[in-house]
Amino acid sequence: MVNRRHALHFAAVSGDRTTLEVKERGTDQLGTRNVKRLRRQGMIPGVLYGKENRAFAVGERELRVALTGPSGLHAIVDVVIEGHKTPHHAVLKEYQQHPVRGTITHIDFHEVRLDQPIQATVAVQFVGESPGAKVGGVVQQVAREVHVEALPSAIPEHIELDLSTLELGENLRLRDVVSIDGVTFLDDPETVIANCSSPRGLTEAEEAADTALAAEASAEASAEASAEASAQADGATDSE
Repeated sequence: MVNRRHALHFAAVSGDRTTLEVKERGTDQLGTRNVKRLRRQGMIPGVLYGKENRAFAVGERELRVALTGPSGLHAIVDVVIEGHKTPHHAVLKEYQQHPVRGTITHIDFHEVRLDQPIQATVAVQFVGESPGAKVGGVVQQVAREVHVEALPSAIPEHIELDLSTLELGENLRLRDVVSIDGVTFLDDPETVIANCSSPRGLTEAEEAADTALAAEASAEASAEASAEASAQADGATDSE
């Protein structure tokens, strides 16, 4: 069975901080056989990416505690390598899970500087109610995440899009999202985030009604034209 891989692309980062103590892995602890041995011992292999990539191992329990805090996967992690005092500020980059048990089998962090902006992918959440939905429209989320740039501690866990101005047949775009101090949206401002459209059944009924009305109007026009032609013919006969 293949482990499930979750690439986060520097997903939303919270200002919360958590400390994680790890043990650096030497060359004798690399390779598939050694990795399996580490896992049997309750250790999770990982890599800290930065100016110098460092392979490490961390206790499964310690990792679980670090990643299940208030900010979960979005916390800034102070990775402390055993024997060193200086922490490495990092964000979660990628993790792999066992396909059946769901436990983490590998984890990657990316080292960041807290005074330099990073780019991240942030989820979009809806707030408010669409007026179009109140009259039978269906709201669809076209884009579920957007790309932003900000300092690591300023990356929002999500951004909110207010639906209170979304009428039937209209769109809301990235430019309709309220700006956030210190956060730059990297996507095209015209990117459609949500729309409100008529349900398919309602649209088909409207189309059928329009077709019926058009047919009725055409029949009335034909009848009027026929009546007018008949009247003109009668007038010509009378004049004779």
